Amino acid sequence: MQAQDPSTLIAALSVHVSERRSQAHRILHHLIGLGRAFLLQSDLRDAVVYLRRQDASIADSALIQALLQCQEAAIDAAWVYLALRLRIARRYYLRIHLETMHLNQVSVSEYLAFKEHLATGDQEDPFTLEIDMAPFDRSREKLLKETSIGRGVEFLNRNLANRLFEAISHGDQRLLHFLQRQSSNGRRLLLNDTINSIVELRSALRQALIPLRRRPPQTPADELIGDLRALGFEPGWGKDAGRIRNTMGLLLDMLEEPSPDSLEQFLSRVPMISSIAILSPQGWFGQSRVLGRPDTGGQVVYILDQVRALEREMHERLAEQGIALEPRVMVVTRLIPQAEGSMSNQRLEPIAGTRNAVILRVPFRNDAGEIIPHWISRFRIWPYLERYALDAEREILAQIGDRPDLIIGNNSDGNLVASLIAQRLDVCQCNIAHALEKSKNLLSDLYWRHNEERYHFSAQFTADLIAMNNADFIITSTYQEIAGTKDSVGQYESYAHFTMPGLYRVVAGIDVYDPKFNIVSPGANEDIYFSYADSERRLLHLKPEIDDLIFGDEHPGIARGLLADQDKPLLFTMAKLERIKNVPGLVDWYGRSPELREQANLLVVAGHIDPGSADNDEEREQIDSLHHLFDLHGLHGQVRWLGLHLERQIAGEMYRMLADRRGAFVQPALFEAFGLTVIEAMSSGLPTFATRYGGPLEIIQDGVSGFHIDPTHGLEAAERMAAFFRRCAQEPSYWNELSEAAQARIDECYTWRLYSERMMTLSRIYSFWKYFNDAERAETKRYLEMFYRLQYRPLARID
Repeated sequence: MQAQDPSTLIAALSVHVSERRSQAHRILHHLIGLGRAFLLQSDLRDAVVYLRRQDASIADSALIQALLQCQEAAIDAAWVYLALRLRIARRYYLRIHLETMHLNQVSVSEYLAFKEHLATGDQEDPFTLEIDMAPFDRSREKLLKETSIGRGVEFLNRNLANRLFEAISHGDQRLLHFLQRQSSNGRRLLLNDTINSIVELRSALRQALIPLRRRPPQTPADELIGDLRALGFEPGWGKDAGRIRNTMGLLLDMLEEPSPDSLEQFLSRVPMISSIAILSPQGWFGQSRVLGRPDTGGQVVYILDQVRALEREMHERLAEQGIALEPRVMVVTRLIPQAEGSMSNQRLEPIAGTRNAVILRVPFRNDAGEIIPHWISRFRIWPYLERYALDAEREILAQIGDRPDLIIGNNSDGNLVASLIAQRLDVCQCNIAHALEKSKNLLSDLYWRHNEERYHFSAQFTADLIAMNNADFIITSTYQEIAGTKDSVGQYESYAHFTMPGLYRVVAGIDVYDPKFNIVSPGANEDIYFSYADSERRLLHLKPEIDDLIFGDEHPGIARGLLADQDKPLLFTMAKLERIKNVPGLVDWYGRSPELREQANLLVVAGHIDPGSADNDEEREQIDSLHHLFDLHGLHGQVRWLGLHLERQIAGEMYRMLADRRGAFVQPALFEAFGLTVIEAMSSGLPTFATRYGGPLEIIQDGVSGFHIDPTHGLEAAERMAAFFRRCAQEPSYWNELSEAAQARIDECYTWRLYSERMMTLSRIYSFWKYFNDAERAETKRYLEMFYRLQYRPLARID
């Protein structure tokens, strides 16, 4: 059944269940017979496969086709409720009565209430709190096409250009006021008080352009500022006559007839971003001796590389506009007095590779104002964040001497703190989730009580809802992070409709068609992760050390396995030992594939070797599993397991040394939000195999710049890797083709230069949008404030 219109679907299903009652009942009876209240998409598809095998006549029935478009089913003795996802981020809910076979559409509220009843056994509470953000969006235009999701700024530019044209034509002065308020430390950057209306601004621009066109483009701005200031212009239009002329021309075009392109080009030059505060309270944030600790992983690397790229881009843009101002970027994290050998007890730490960027650490305090001295899990930090936001705000203002121009939140906790500070300071807020916990834990919302003592999901999911709705813009690394695929739900999409029984029911949480979403993919540090062929930059003095790591003797607690045939290429993986990373899964595939074992050795860099050194129970279970697999498959001579964290320079050179040996990289995760190690490996020239679930599906062009693998079909993945090594042995140029294509893919789409350019443009456009449109969001803000005070605050208290 191909119909996507819900009314057509309901009509077709109604006809099917009434005219082919016996066949429809057989299908539903099988679902009931599975004995589960909730069936996920994979369960439903397995059921369809079974039913088709049993009876070919039902293969293309309307109900079977509906089940293939069903995200989940909720079932009791009388009803089957179906959640249909007919297109990305658009759901429709149906129910079928098993006795009468009557079918009808139900609301999201009715569907969620039924799930609550099944999960708890309680009768529906008619006064359950419902969170509904939809009424606040009715006056706002949204994206219409699935292909537009994650490209919100393009839509916003069109919308802004149209509204700006209308506003200017009606004498609106908001653009003028926006330009007048651009300043730094009390110094105006664009306009002084000489110009008091749009009419005067247009006239002044025309007067200024006449002499500017007669001056050589390279004429320094210092020689022009006297005449320009008399007309109402301050330094900030450009470093020389050519740049000033071009910037003023863009503004004049906007005043005459705003277009999306001219708007973006002009705003990208407005010197409105010279200071940024980046919030990341959780974990151990630092530049050394922290990676591999709990809650401290890829986001630390991401943020440090982000800071370097943003500072460089900010400096270049300010210089191009003729402003002698040093940009200020700070990462605001937690100060931990019991630092355990790290720098986490130091208030200020300069960030290496930057001009002025720093890590600013602020401690958690309890209700009595006492500093919390020890590390705290990210799942237990909620009681401290409100006090932390106030303390961090004071420290930021003291450090910068003014409000920051942009606040960027990271993870659930950092995004909530960013929301609190941005609201108080009236600053543009950007959110970066990295990975939303709700999408990583199936049914964690429905069964939140079962996990509350350990994970406190009630507070976290509430914080997520508040922060994502407060944010002026949200950036993600991939499309899937926002809206998934045709078969899978996106991380943000999962917050559209959900329920936490006994707390509240979300009937409209976030809309992924909102233009606040933008895809801005990061890269790998180009000073560390570069091509194996770049011999002049290679760190070849590290070769003996890396050779010993890979081929040396076994060392208790550091290395297990001794590679017998060192001439084989190496299949390499590097990850934290978490269930989601699926490292034992990869080792099991390898152990069960004689051909892959014949073609290549396996190198694993993950966690610890000694279970006693594990950071938590999950890692301990993963360590035990790896030791069991070594013994089960007899892997001692073919697998090398390093239980240590590699410094980045060593990791970068290891990628290149493995490329020298015609190896490959594999990322076998059950789900990977982005895939930074995938970027690192491809940047180094290693052909890469990576999970199809998450970011790598977009990073890799399957069969061209790498390969997708399905971690739920491990033996097929092993066969694909074996086939690659077999072909490379027969056709050496094939390895070169994949290596070159991988590097080209990264250069084209995944570099920090591209990232920083886009981020600076987005921050300007959304800051202007916030200024131009802020009054229209007042009702939303008040609603979220009430939600925060009445719902989040009580949930954040952890006994």
